[in-house]
Amino acid sequence: MVKSMRPDTQMTIQLGVVMDPISSIHYKKDSTLAMLFEAQERGWNLYYFEQQNLFLRDGAPFGYARQLRVAQDSGNWFELGEASFIPLSDLNIILMRKDPPFNEEYIYSTYILEHAQRRGVLVVNHPQSLRDANEKLFATYFPQCSPPTLVTQSSDLLRAFWKEMGDIVCKPLNTMGGASVFRLRENEVNASVIFETLTRNQTFYIMAQQFIPEIRDGDKRILMIDGEPVPHMLVRVPQGDDWRGNLAVGAKGIVRPLSERDRWICSQVGPVLRDLGLYFVGIDIIGDYLTEINVTSPTGIREIDAGAKTNVSAILMDALVKRLNQ
Repeated sequence: MVKSMRPDTQMTIQLGVVMDPISSIHYKKDSTLAMLFEAQERGWNLYYFEQQNLFLRDGAPFGYARQLRVAQDSGNWFELGEASFIPLSDLNIILMRKDPPFNEEYIYSTYILEHAQRRGVLVVNHPQSLRDANEKLFATYFPQCSPPTLVTQSSDLLRAFWKEMGDIVCKPLNTMGGASVFRLRENEVNASVIFETLTRNQTFYIMAQQFIPEIRDGDKRILMIDGEPVPHMLVRVPQGDDWRGNLAVGAKGIVRPLSERDRWICSQVGPVLRDLGLYFVGIDIIGDYLTEINVTSPTGIREIDAGAKTNVSAILMDALVKRLNQ
C-alpha cells in the first residue's frame, strides 16, 4: 500500500505542465487540476504550456511559458501570468498531461520533452515510454493477466476469432472513452461491415478481445503511482442498454477497495511500469482481466479522492520528490 507523507525539503520545485487549454477543462473532475492544487499547496511554482508552446533551438528545449495560479473556485479556477520563453531545463518536473489523440504532433512533443529529460528534468511520464506504450497494445505484454486477444488487419482472422470466442469486442488502437468500440455476439449480421470499417478495408490494425460478461459489474480503473496501486479504485458501471464502462458514455462511477485479484494484476504490471518511467498510469480491469493500460493522461483522481477520502495527488507528488532526490 502506498502512503502519503509530505517530504520535509527546503527546495522550491519548479513544475511545468503541458495540457489542453485550462479554460476548457471540467473543474470538478479534472485530474490535472487536482495535481496542480496539491503542487501549489506545497509552495511549488507552476508553469503552464500548451503543446504548441514547446520548441527546440539548436538542440535545446524551450517553452513559451506562463506562470500559473490555481484556485478551488468553480467560477475562476486559474490565473495566468505574462508569457515568456524559458529553457525547459530550468524546471525540475514536467507533467505531460495532454489528452489524446495520440497523433504525430503528440509524438513530436515527446521528442522535445526527451531533450528536457536528457538535461535532468523529471518528465512524467517518460517521453519514450509514452511513444512505446500504446494504451491498447501495452496490455498484451501481460498475457497472464489478459483475456484472449487478437491484433490484426485481417477480416478473415477477425472472423475466425469471433467464431472461436462466440462473443467479442473490437476496438481501434488509437481512441479513448469507448469511442468506436463494437460488441459482436453470435449471429451478428453486421460483422463484415464492422471489420471493414474498423480496419479501413484491412489497412489498419485493430484489437479484438473475448467479451467479459463481468462488465455488468463495472470497468475498474486503478491508478498506479511509481509501480504501486492506490488502495481504492474507480469502478465505472454501465447504465441502461449501453454495455460500455466509460464515464464518457454515461457509466456510473463507484469507488471501491482493490480485490486480491486486482492486487495480483498490479504486482505483475507494476515493476514494468516503474522500469519504463511510467510514474502515473491508469490500468483498466474487467472481472479478472487486464484490458488496457492508460499512460498518456489517466483520470480518476477526483472521483477516488471524493469516494475514499484520500489525496491521490499528494501520494503522486511524494513519489516524484523521492524520484528527484534519487
